[in-house]
Amino acid sequence: MVKKVVTKTVTKTVQEESPASRASIMDTGEMVAEEKKVPKKKKMTAREREEILIENFVGLQHAMTNLSIKFGSLSDNISKLLQVFEEAAKNFVSGGRSDDKDMLNKINSLLDQNKTIAKGLVLMEGKLRGRSEALEEAPQQQFQPEGERQRPKPLPSL
Repeated sequence: MVKKVVTKTVTKTVQEESPASRASIMDTGEMVAEEKKVPKKKKMTAREREEILIENFVGLQHAMTNLSIKFGSLSDNISKLLQVFEEAAKNFVSGGRSDDKDMLNKINSLLDQNKTIAKGLVLMEGKLRGRSEALEEAPQQQFQPEGERQRPKPLPSL
């Protein structure tokens, strides 16, 4: 595969307009707009058109070559990823290891610890709510009997 470097030079001719061509001031001080002069576009010769088409075609071929190279590397990466998944599936089907049992035991112990922590938080939250309700209801206690106070509902256990 041969790569060719193509350089393209673009030149643009700009014609400046004079302030007199935009508008002229009459003796009375009024502005009168003159007709805009539109420069005639130079027609492109067949040779120039062919050169531009050739440059565009070469640029398109360059882009297509880069795209095909990228697709080739993408397909290689996908095949490598597929091999990794196949190996993982084979290891999974072949059976559990002792490492898996150890990992499951650790996860179970973590779950038990989380349950204990959650229960402790629920108890602390209940006591804090009881204190805040007792402070808010202190003036109202003379009207409510002790057994009719509402207790907070405990959170569901895990």
